[in-house]
Amino acid sequence: SDLLFPGCELTASTKSYTFQVDEADDSDHFLALSVVCLTDGAKDECNVVEVVGRNHENQEIAVPVANLKLSCQPLLSLDNFKLQPPVTFRLAAGSGPVHLAGWHQIVHREDASFEEDDDLSEEEEEQELAPIMPAKK
Repeated sequence: SDLLFPGCELTASTKSYTFQVDEADDSDHFLALSVVCLTDGAKDECNVVEVVGRNHENQEIAVPVANLKLSCQPLLSLDNFKLQPPVTFRLAAGSGPVHLAGWHQIVHREDASFEEDDDLSEEEEEQELAPIMPAKK
């Protein structure tokens, strides 16, 4: 199911925001980021927004996802760029305000045990394949 992510605003006084979910539930969560934009009060300066996460060695990694400037790029559509929580957004440069919005997607895990209905077993599939004939010389 999709839930509207009300978004967050990054400013000179609030430079980061972390989106977290309850890890106790048995669902997969994604944050689909749709838009990053400057809002009222923004100066004509470069505002760089980074996504901060951790790699497999638990080291922090920051990746810039938007560089906004009022006079030339006040808004950026990210086409529901999917991130897996927890994820932190950080205003790496500029004073904002920068607004981020998107969707919180929850995918409920289905029971892992499933039955094969009318599917053919592997043995039956192999029997239906045509035999391989040697190439003619």
